[in-house]
Amino acid sequence: MKKIIVFVGATGLSILLSSCATLTRGTEEALVIKTDPPGAIAKILPTGEMCQTPCSLVKKRKDEFIVRIEKEGYKPVEIPVRSVIAEAGAAGMAGNVIFGGVIGAGVDAVTGATKKLVPNPIDVKLEKLTN
Repeated sequence: MKKIIVFVGATGLSILLSSCATLTRGTEEALVIKTDPPGAIAKILPTGEMCQTPCSLVKKRKDEFIVRIEKEGYKPVEIPVRSVIAEAGAAGMAGNVIFGGVIGAGVDAVTGATKKLVPNPIDVKLEKLTN
């Protein structure tokens, strides 16, 4: 009987600790975009999401995309944003491995919870067009 209780407790703990990064970090993050001068239009390619700087857009941690920044009288800029393994995400994945959460490790990997967007924040000094 004691072995059954220990097994049930260990199984329950494993389920609770599975997908550590998904629970602690989430699958999305705010991408902050700033420009000098402010008031530029930042557009996410290929989705078309836009905001006027300074601004932020909530993006999936696992996505990769380009941010195109435009302002009248200035050269347009394109910034590639990559999805990379985050230090905190790696710790969450390690927690899954240590506590036997193979399912949780899979969930974290698929959802992108172990990743972060780079660069973030995006901070660009716009260059004036020359006539």
